[in-house]
Amino acid sequence: MDVPELLGRAATMVPANATNEAGATVADVVDGLRYHEWEVALDLLADLDGWPADAQWWDLLIGAAELMWLADTATWCRWRRWESIHGIIRTQLTLVPAAEGGRQTPIPGKGVLRPLWHIGQYMPDGQPNFRVARNWAEYAPELAPGATGSVRLAPLAPDGWRDLRPDQTITMHDGRSVQGTATVTEISIPG
Repeated sequence: MDVPELLGRAATMVPANATNEAGATVADVVDGLRYHEWEVALDLLADLDGWPADAQWWDLLIGAAELMWLADTATWCRWRRWESIHGIIRTQLTLVPAAEGGRQTPIPGKGVLRPLWHIGQYMPDGQPNFRVARNWAEYAPELAPGATGSVRLAPLAPDGWRDLRPDQTITMHDGRSVQGTATVTEISIPG
């Protein structure tokens, strides 16, 4: 399949009432396709919320992004594909400033960092039961030491995160050293 076919097929799977934060709908996607604005159509599709996009739908977007050589968009669509299977965890993360023992370098924004997290669970001996999750900083290419931002988490073992609740505070660690504090803003883990 070529790009217009992939995007056209993806557009037919989206309910008419799905929108993005700016109010764009699948009708705007169709307009983009009509005028051969494939990258615009892809970006709009990837940004539509309010419906249960499945892995097959994300595969269409990944295929289109790859055919257009849009590596960053393909990476984001892979992340969202993973979330469509395992669930979404969004947080508001505040990193400890470097002068106070925090990271010396920013957190890369595209799911590269896999820190330890204490999510309120303990081992039988009373020690924290740390979990691992990849981080995706939203709305920015990275999150600087001491900064606050919206961060999505992709746990390596999602089942261990089922007890999280909105407004819960969790901590990001480097070993036992706290590197950040996050408040859960959204969680939806299937099953």
